[in-house]
Amino acid sequence: MLDTLFPQDPVTVNPERSAALRPLADRLRPQDFEDIAGQEHLWVENGIFNQIKNKNFLASMILWGPPGCGKTTLARIIAGKSGCIFLPLSAVTTTVADLRKVFAQAQTDLKQGKRTLLLVDEIHRFNRGQQDVFLPYIEDGTVILVGATTENPSFELNAALLSRCKVIVLHRLSEDALEKILIRVESYMKIPLPIDQQARMTLREMADGDGRFLINLCESLYALKLDKILDRTGLIQALQKRMPLYDKSQEGHYNLISALHKSLRGSDVNAALYWLCRMLEGGEDRLFIIRRLVRFAVEDIGMADPQSLQQALAAKEAYDFLGSPEGELAIGQAVIYLATAPKSNAVYTAFKSATTLAKTSGSLMPPKHILNAPTPLMKDHNYGKGYIYDHDTLEGFSGQRYWPDEIEKEVDFYKPVERGFERDIKKRLQYWQALRDKLQK
Repeated sequence: MLDTLFPQDPVTVNPERSAALRPLADRLRPQDFEDIAGQEHLWVENGIFNQIKNKNFLASMILWGPPGCGKTTLARIIAGKSGCIFLPLSAVTTTVADLRKVFAQAQTDLKQGKRTLLLVDEIHRFNRGQQDVFLPYIEDGTVILVGATTENPSFELNAALLSRCKVIVLHRLSEDALEKILIRVESYMKIPLPIDQQARMTLREMADGDGRFLINLCESLYALKLDKILDRTGLIQALQKRMPLYDKSQEGHYNLISALHKSLRGSDVNAALYWLCRMLEGGEDRLFIIRRLVRFAVEDIGMADPQSLQQALAAKEAYDFLGSPEGELAIGQAVIYLATAPKSNAVYTAFKSATTLAKTSGSLMPPKHILNAPTPLMKDHNYGKGYIYDHDTLEGFSGQRYWPDEIEKEVDFYKPVERGFERDIKKRLQYWQALRDKLQK
């Protein structure tokens, strides 16, 4: 029954099938932990690899990592090392009814002394209710669940499921790990890849940390049966370039905008441009980027350089006028301006502090001397009495008090820094405070 629902690895089901017909990535799939490229952090003393090898660990887990980092391979090896029945399925095509059939078969197998390791690829595709279906079967040991996901589990999986699983983080493959895969490919094919060293580096870059995609690229190169060595340009022409991994609605979206914002705050103009271009290449909404730049201008620069807000708004106007790709240069200019501008969050902190006091101080009335008195009744109640028109004073500054009478001590919300235009503002505030102190004596 289950073979029909969820076909097993074709090599297991049809052992007579010619290996040459299988994808190269499948033929080169590691069979032991030592064969896995990268993921060195899992080899530490108490790491998952050593725990499983020493038979000290077998529990449900979530494998979280980017495409092609070895999640499915790791699940297969764990099943083999632990002697479990390995049953892979995909959350994209599996229903709750299918899952119940799987659990029923797993219970039957468990009675015969055989445990089932259930690999659920893209487990984040199950909604919260579907995820709850796993809970009792994980709890009673009917299945060992290995969920594979490219999305942050804390965003996509419910707390009940996460509490029953150990989260194992797998990293995108490094340049060294990708090179090991290339060597393995050439050893298996018994012929070097038809590319020079510069093209070899480009090939690794095109893989973008994805080992499976790298092997697929190699398979495409071998299929061309080239009689010459390709340089970088030739390689790019021969293989379609992969778009950078970027999901505009998921964690990649938030990670990259965070990287851009913090690079701007850190005044690293080159890093900020890099993250901007990563987002542009990934297809991010240009207006979303500009909105964040406007926010940055008022939050992290403020009065240290008031022109920063105008530059961010001008980028929107230019982009609206020119569109893509010409208008993207205006966004780049705004990023450079904001990254190189003096930084201050004095406006941001002053606004937050003032908001807090406004929310907690109640409905305090302004002092009467700064209220208008448009009616005789209001004049009789001393509205506006004693107000000094600042322009009529020698200094153009009356030094009067403008706070509610109930707030006896004035609050210093805005504290400009010694950077950029705020240095001049600070001098003005000190000058006015000195005058105020003199006039109020």
